[in-house]
Amino acid sequence: MKKPQTAVRSCRQNQASGHEGREKQVLSSSQVKPSTPDGLARRQKEVVLRASVSPYHLFRDTAEVTVFRENLLSWYDREKRDLPWRRRAEGEMDPDRRAYAVWVSEVMLQQTQVATVIDYYTRWMQKWPTLQDLASASLEEVNQLWAGLGYYSRGRRLQEGAQKVVEELGGHVPHTAETLQKLLPGVGRYTAGAIASIAFGQATGVVDGNVVRVLCRVRAIGADSGSTFVSQQLWSLAQQLVDPARPGDFNQAAMELGATVCTPQHPRCSQCPVQSVCRAHQRVEREQLVASQSLPGSPDVEECAPSAGQCQLCAPPTEPWDQTLGVANFPRKASRRPPREECSATCVLEQPRALGGARILLVQRPKSGLLAGLWEFPSVTAEPSGQCQREALLRELQSWVGPLPATHLQHFGQVVHTFSHIKLTYQVYGLALEGQIPVTTTPPGARWLTREEFHTAAVSTAMKKVFRVYEGQRPGTCKGSKRSQVSAPSTQRKPSPGQQVLDSFFRPHHPTDVSSLNSMAQ
Repeated sequence: MKKPQTAVRSCRQNQASGHEGREKQVLSSSQVKPSTPDGLARRQKEVVLRASVSPYHLFRDTAEVTVFRENLLSWYDREKRDLPWRRRAEGEMDPDRRAYAVWVSEVMLQQTQVATVIDYYTRWMQKWPTLQDLASASLEEVNQLWAGLGYYSRGRRLQEGAQKVVEELGGHVPHTAETLQKLLPGVGRYTAGAIASIAFGQATGVVDGNVVRVLCRVRAIGADSGSTFVSQQLWSLAQQLVDPARPGDFNQAAMELGATVCTPQHPRCSQCPVQSVCRAHQRVEREQLVASQSLPGSPDVEECAPSAGQCQLCAPPTEPWDQTLGVANFPRKASRRPPREECSATCVLEQPRALGGARILLVQRPKSGLLAGLWEFPSVTAEPSGQCQREALLRELQSWVGPLPATHLQHFGQVVHTFSHIKLTYQVYGLALEGQIPVTTTPPGARWLTREEFHTAAVSTAMKKVFRVYEGQRPGTCKGSKRSQVSAPSTQRKPSPGQQVLDSFFRPHHPTDVSSLNSMAQ
């Protein structure tokens, strides 16, 4: 007798977790470039690519699309989170103000968790409630409010966009995704689609990290979601699915589903409103049934068999289904290059007896590049174990304030901070100008701040970490504080003769300094 079997269609899948730790991540919108400029060759290539995608990964009829839309929007109306940018956009009648409210939130949410963004967004809109307010602000003010949010160029480009709208576009935000992307600096395909759909009701789809995950699972797409070809297919699916009557709500619902239910590692499939049309869920059920009944092979299951070679949306045959992952087999986790490692020596230079209270020196970074325009402690690029980093750092300090006592330069520990593409280790030093005449003048690009001013200045999270190390280890504070992030050895070693010479010159004052200098002298 023939054993019961499922009628679920399936494709071979890969192991993936997809865009973990990010509330939003914008998907690349670059286009496939033809291998030759010849139009015929380009069209032939497009035909091959279309032929190499199984209909299994697509929405093949309007009824299925309708079910997806209706179920998703009904769920969103019941379960959507109460977020400040949603309240502001829903209650704003002026389209330009509404677009501005959406624009700010979408830029902040790129690469950043919702919980982190809420306070930043609230402070931002209180300070600059309109495009005109933001356009008239200084870059220093923008950097100051953005400090700690990361990816600092986003704030700068947001202000540049506001200035362009006010100065060149008559104060009116472009209404379509195409013109938004074309006219506004820093506005890419995703941000343009979000603004156009939410603020202006344009029926255009959007694809961010959450939507990638939802679509890859719903249509069992196991190929690398970061590839150009898969990216194009996901954008096409998003455009096909978006509800023309409620495009803004639909796009927010798709992102909300990925953020709260269809999560990277522990999806809550039992609460998913589109489970009935989810290929990944169907695959899980089929695999469980086959395993429980010990069925050989997978009869009555349609395999992906496109007319032109391997399906471009399936996982490679070398990456089999992982039973322990379930729907989290999708999307495939893209391989990433590890961040390059760099080292910097930085010094907290303090005037403890300055007029009006103790002050610390900050200098401004260049107007372009990493952390552009932010303020930091004087720093120099250094080799991780370079013996000359102290001398180089001292010369940097003297270039800002003149002659300094070398014997007062003390090493406090280190801080490791990872940016998107750089793992930067800061060797933290401190120098206190105890008995010297207070420095009252500084060259352009430098300034002395009180501790209170430092904490509200436009400084990066990395510099705040550096300052915590300094505060935790300087005389008169509790040394060994967990906040210092300094890994001190459990027992203090007796310094070598060479180390004793260094000690007499640089006066390290706790075990971490000794171990650090020993490694430098080897």
